[in-house]
Amino acid sequence: MFYRQHVFCCTNKRPEGHERGCCIDRGAGPIRDYMKQRCKELGLNDVRINASGCLDRCELGPVMVVYPEGTWYRPTTKEEVDEIIRDHLQGGQVVARLAIAETA
Repeated sequence: MFYRQHVFCCTNKRPEGHERGCCIDRGAGPIRDYMKQRCKELGLNDVRINASGCLDRCELGPVMVVYPEGTWYRPTTKEEVDEIIRDHLQGGQVVARLAIAETA
């Protein structure tokens, strides 16, 4: 089975005290787990939620990127994840208020 979309959720862990921080310390694990669970519950079998290593936007974490669109997000709550699922993954619309600008 091929997937319509892939969501890569950074779950990288940097050493304690690292100047850039890391997504896992900013709550990326539960965010990714919740997104995977909700997509499964909603029957989004053509969307793959992946854990990812460092996506090199550590200061903005937790971060995720949706492909093939290449849209970057910074969700911090379950409600924001639900919004991304509903509006982007199901509805095809970028959630602008949660998107990370290319210049970030």
